[in-house]
Amino acid sequence: MTEEEKKVYMLLKAVIFHYHGLDEAEKQDLEHTSKQLEADAALGWALDFIGKDYITAFERARVYLNDIIGDYPRQKRAELINMVWDANNIKGYVTEMEATAMLKLAKDWGVEKELIALVLQ
Repeated sequence: MTEEEKKVYMLLKAVIFHYHGLDEAEKQDLEHTSKQLEADAALGWALDFIGKDYITAFERARVYLNDIIGDYPRQKRAELINMVWDANNIKGYVTEMEATAMLKLAKDWGVEKELIALVLQ
């Protein structure tokens, strides 16, 4: 995984987790993912990105991610949405706010059908 891919992965996960406020399970998941991917710098970058303006973090991340992910193959875009969905389900539920955020991203990336299929499972 390239450094750019690590930044995308960690920002995507972190911004969705922060959408309603980061809880302890989500914090631990971010740290675990960071260690697993050897992405401590990417996680630090993502948290700084969010911390610069918490209120606008999702929309800023959306613009940033759309610029990069638009070039990814459809399957990779679907895998990223799947990753975030699965990460949110670790805690046993997905909030309406998180689902809405993921739906916006899925629409931006042209993978709405894939996300809907995940929701229906």
